[in-house]
Amino acid sequence: MVPFPIEKIYLDEEAENDRVSQALLKSLPNIPVEKVQDKRPLIKQYLSMRDPIGFGKTHFLLTRFYGRRLKPCPGTSNHICCGYRVINVITNCPMDCSYCVLQGYLNNPFLTLYTNWDDLLQEVDTFLSRDPRSLIRLGTGELSDSLVLDSIFPVSQVLIPFFAQKQNGILELKTKSAEVDQLLHLNHRGKTVISWSLNPQKIIDEEEIRTAPLRERIDAAERCQGAGYPIGFHFDPIIYYEGWERGYRETILSVFNKVDPQKVIWISLGGFRYPPQLKGIVKERFPETKIFLGELFPGRDGKFRYLKEIRVEMYQKMLGWLRDVDSNLFIYLCMESQEVWQKVFGWAPENSHHLSHLFETRVKKSL
Repeated sequence: MVPFPIEKIYLDEEAENDRVSQALLKSLPNIPVEKVQDKRPLIKQYLSMRDPIGFGKTHFLLTRFYGRRLKPCPGTSNHICCGYRVINVITNCPMDCSYCVLQGYLNNPFLTLYTNWDDLLQEVDTFLSRDPRSLIRLGTGELSDSLVLDSIFPVSQVLIPFFAQKQNGILELKTKSAEVDQLLHLNHRGKTVISWSLNPQKIIDEEEIRTAPLRERIDAAERCQGAGYPIGFHFDPIIYYEGWERGYRETILSVFNKVDPQKVIWISLGGFRYPPQLKGIVKERFPETKIFLGELFPGRDGKFRYLKEIRVEMYQKMLGWLRDVDSNLFIYLCMESQEVWQKVFGWAPENSHHLSHLFETRVKKSL
């Protein structure tokens, strides 16, 4: 059962005979299919539509990916980055969060599913073998939600057993869905982290369209924890609004009313931020959005952020509420400067490599 409307599937002829393509088409027998020889004119045609982003969320493109599938997290200049590696499996997302940076980033409007999985596994295997003594974190949740399409495009069910056999790789599946039934029986050996992006239900209702309610995300986390998975949480983006303190504090309490904090491997905090070109797109697509009402100003990297004093206050309060739950939680800031780290924690990583080392130490301790 697909939780989102699908109006049409465009099938690249080069991907037609891939077993993944055949399995997906079989699972969606009532969806119209159009074969294409060259996807470039198709993409160009639909980019000229009034709302190509919205259109693309209901139109699949099944194709092959011939470039590098593994890339460093884009991070941002002059800020501490955690050294995460992105696995490119799906591009675009059927969910529709008003603040999603993909709206101003992708040059392909379609919900694009890459079907040459064997090539992907080979690339990951080769990459991990180059540095066998390091513990490397990789994840699929950068260019799409990791699990929302897993019932029809089950790449996570292939990646989890694959990473279970790797000594130096940790997979993170990041989601705003509750689609975890298909993962609970897998032998993951603790090498896959299932993580949820969280916000108060008010923000979910107003800004995170077609995502799972907070209660369902927490229930899914509890079930994954019961199946032995390490789990993580990402309070990112934290959005400033009237009553935000109560909203986020109640969210934290709701999470840890169900979830054992000692089995949470990491938690990130990140304030709402956006590149300048995104605001016009969001205003056009979500005229009722309230995400730009705060005091947002351009930083050194060109992205708009809340004033530093506001971000520090938000992080300090979030940190305090989380420490009240368990003082040993591993909490980090996403895309922030050393100065902000110092003000929030009283210390700061020396650089991005240092933070990556702290992650490696944390993961080895948890395995």
